[in-house]
Amino acid sequence: MTILVLYIGIFIAAFVIVRLGARRLTERRDFSSLKTVTFGDESAVRPDRWASVISVVTIFLLWGAFTGSNWVPVHAPGPFVGDTQFTYTVEAPDGSRDDATVFIRVHNRGESAEDRDIDPGEGFARNDTLTVAAWRSKLLIFDANDQITRDDGARIVAIDGQPVEAGGEVRTDAGRVAVTSKGSLNYEPPKGWQMEPIWLPPPEAVVARVAEIASTGYQNFTLWEHLGWSLYRVVLGFILGAAVGIPLGYAMGLSDWFRGWFDPIVEFMRPVPPLALIPLVIIWAGIGESGKIILLFLAALWIMTISARAGVSGVNITKVHAAYSLGASKWQILRHVIIPNSLPEIFTGARVAMGVCWGTVVAAELVAAEKGAGMMIMVASRFQLTDVVLMGIILIGVIGYGIDILFRMAERWLVPWKGRS
Repeated sequence: MTILVLYIGIFIAAFVIVRLGARRLTERRDFSSLKTVTFGDESAVRPDRWASVISVVTIFLLWGAFTGSNWVPVHAPGPFVGDTQFTYTVEAPDGSRDDATVFIRVHNRGESAEDRDIDPGEGFARNDTLTVAAWRSKLLIFDANDQITRDDGARIVAIDGQPVEAGGEVRTDAGRVAVTSKGSLNYEPPKGWQMEPIWLPPPEAVVARVAEIASTGYQNFTLWEHLGWSLYRVVLGFILGAAVGIPLGYAMGLSDWFRGWFDPIVEFMRPVPPLALIPLVIIWAGIGESGKIILLFLAALWIMTISARAGVSGVNITKVHAAYSLGASKWQILRHVIIPNSLPEIFTGARVAMGVCWGTVVAAELVAAEKGAGMMIMVASRFQLTDVVLMGIILIGVIGYGIDILFRMAERWLVPWKGRS
């Protein structure tokens, strides 16, 4: 919740600063800037580079700040490390009470620490020591060296003066102290706001892991082989899905017979997630490469079919009438009117289909794959190697974003009339 609030606050502050200040210094002087009406004109809406840069920097700073990264100047409060203490009150069977102090030494995870030298004190409740790693908790048998134990009927009734019963807990300056159902103590030092590396490692740990796996490999294959095989599967499955889906979408958009025949099939399969088909594909095609390609083919097929059909349905009918009035044949209308005007929808569908294929290939590689980004993530998760998992996710996102940029460039080159007709 804290991270979300900070993110929203930075977004609002950056918006106000850029809109009122920096943007005035970098106003565009191009075709879009000369338009008198831009609201609702998709061709006039372009990514604000200031917003893109600030967005990426914000995510990086939040990531580093809440993981204690050395690459960012500001950090969120981290876990407590050092010496602290709390006092508990023991009540004997006869109603008499005595206090004892637990002297605690909290050390960094992965390091060792020695117990503190203490004076056990006087009375039937004796002082004790405890060493615990940051972000961890530890059980304390408080009566291990007391003169009156739980077997004698002794019980803890207060922590730092705050009443407590078995099964309850108390928040103290030293951290959280809980009394278990059996009457022993469970101590947890303050964790702060930073994430433990096992849940979210800092950026430098992920970068170091990239360099390590790029040079030494992972699970008998190099990093580039893992990513290359995933990319190969995605591209091949997408091409096959597009090669079948686009002609099928055109046929459904131009022929009532094709629309009636295939519409129930397409509309039935469209909401079925590709991951639900994995067991069936394994039964039919096995766990080899053919099964993964078939799954990716099905992931792209329905998206490309619907986008092509929508592209045909969205062609302005006045253009078709104008072409007929000039004596154009059906083939010429298809070639010069329908295909050019449906390409924007097809490119949009292709970008969506490619994203779905990336998500599907990772899941497909979780099942009996020897190489691939999904296999790498799956194996790393078994051993709680969060840095490897995060590395795989980031690389998949970067490659997917790069492919999307290529699609945008191809669309600008092949469909320069988009939004202008």
